[in-house]
Amino acid sequence: MAAYQLEQRLVVGIASSALFDLAESDAVFRAEGEAAYRKYQEAHLEDTLAPGAAFAFIERLLSLNDLADEGDPLVEVIVMSSNDPDTGLRVMKSIAAHGLPITRAVFRQGRSPHKFMPAFNMSLFLSGDEGAVREAVEAGRPAGRVLPSRVTASDAGSGDLRIAFDFDGVVADDSSEAVMQRAGLAEFHRHEVANVATPLGDGPLKAFLAAINRIQDREEAKRLEDPSYRIRVHVAIVTARNAPSHERALASLKQWGVRVNDAFFLGGIAKSRVLEILRPHIFFDDQMSHLEGAADVVASVHVPFGVVNTQAETSTAPGSAPLMEEVGSVDSGATP
Repeated sequence: MAAYQLEQRLVVGIASSALFDLAESDAVFRAEGEAAYRKYQEAHLEDTLAPGAAFAFIERLLSLNDLADEGDPLVEVIVMSSNDPDTGLRVMKSIAAHGLPITRAVFRQGRSPHKFMPAFNMSLFLSGDEGAVREAVEAGRPAGRVLPSRVTASDAGSGDLRIAFDFDGVVADDSSEAVMQRAGLAEFHRHEVANVATPLGDGPLKAFLAAINRIQDREEAKRLEDPSYRIRVHVAIVTARNAPSHERALASLKQWGVRVNDAFFLGGIAKSRVLEILRPHIFFDDQMSHLEGAADVVASVHVPFGVVNTQAETSTAPGSAPLMEEVGSVDSGATP
């Protein structure tokens, strides 16, 4: 039997701390320690975990497999956890109970599984564990920390999937952001105008955007076959850039061969004002100063990449990572 191939699929790794609400389990761990936590999970093995901040995004992403040929899915989601297999059993049972078509998992007790991302051709890893995400990003892998959120989608029956990205430090590299940080706004605009014909380097999530575009291509083909088909995937850029620096961003997207449906060049206007109306199912940004407001209105992901993250700015972020993803580190001393 031939091996299952992943190269032509969009593969996302998801930690239980991003997929489910682990507040109750986390409270047991914090108050009573690892042994009590393990007993708690065993006692509640059949109790289905409630959806977490990234649940709607993952559910809708997986629903796009109805565009694929039978047995050849476009999207693969794999659980990537620093739990051991025994404590991870409740997670897998909860996945089944929610009807999510996720069958593959990696459990590494007390150790971050990010080093296995290349083996699975992953273009994104999401976790609620700040340490695991930073470790992955420092290793050059596309990862983001899902921030605590109680936001739920208001269009549960639509089937749409809306994704929003910041530009610099997320889709593009941070070379222009470095100019901004070093020399200020006026020099940043001058630099972007002077280099408008030169595309920026790839950011950590550019490959993920390209993979989303491939699914959008499949949707366009479906609409040509069936004019009644309604497009479900919508992608937006929501950036602090404004004129005249907007032109280099658009030129870079075009020269990379990727695209977005909408672009918001806000020039310092709070992103949360736009996001509250746009209502993406997930929003990626590299700056916590933008996400602290955004997380109140949409599921938000911090991508700790580049010059703005050289200091430990997330140490003052609201909320903290659920410790369920850290089980095993108490005894082993390993970084989760």
